[in-house]
Amino acid sequence: MRLLLAAIAASVLAGCALFAPEPARPPTAPVAPPAEFPEAYYRQAAAQGKPVFRVDPAASLVVIEVRRSGSLSRLGHDHVVASHHVGGYVAPEEGRGDLYVPLTHLTVDEEKLRAEAGFDTQPTESDIAGTRANMLEKVLETGKFPFALMRVSGARGKGGADISVALTLHGETRTLKVPAEVTADGKQISVSGKLSLNQTDFGITPFSLFGGALAVRDAVDVRFSIHAVPLAQ
Repeated sequence: MRLLLAAIAASVLAGCALFAPEPARPPTAPVAPPAEFPEAYYRQAAAQGKPVFRVDPAASLVVIEVRRSGSLSRLGHDHVVASHHVGGYVAPEEGRGDLYVPLTHLTVDEEKLRAEAGFDTQPTESDIAGTRANMLEKVLETGKFPFALMRVSGARGKGGADISVALTLHGETRTLKVPAEVTADGKQISVSGKLSLNQTDFGITPFSLFGGALAVRDAVDVRFSIHAVPLAQ
């Protein structure tokens, strides 16, 4: 019976862990922002001659590392979730940026990103597909909450800076202080950094079985590299 439970647990964790996407990464292409996104603000600023930069999805990346926990954690997998479709704008004179991530385009467990994270297991393609489906439908509920939104402030100048990020995810908004590295000139702006956040702060319940013996940690680690270029008029 114990071996049977262990086998069932391993199967469920592989197919129902918090974050996971398709084995092959879809092509990076612009995704239209949600209706509430303040695109008009940046278009108006650009029309007034103010510098406005557009996020380049092909050169930007957000990576989320989700780790297992519990006494049966050896039966499951850690996961890497990524977005190659970050969109948005930056207005450097105002120290403001607005970004959006279309959650239905998230990928899970890309081989290169798993290697960078140092994960020592490899889910099968069927595991990844099942996990991704459950993530989108049952965990993130992308039918109701298809985007993550970020309002960034304080990203002025160059070098190290603490930026303020108001993150809206799963219908909840939390403001985070994020240490970041900023490089900028007239041709590009790049912002990179790392942070940790708790799923439960956004109303997300981490996956678990058997009273937490097989579970996903509440805390996830996020790293990002955002590259923006001047908005063409």
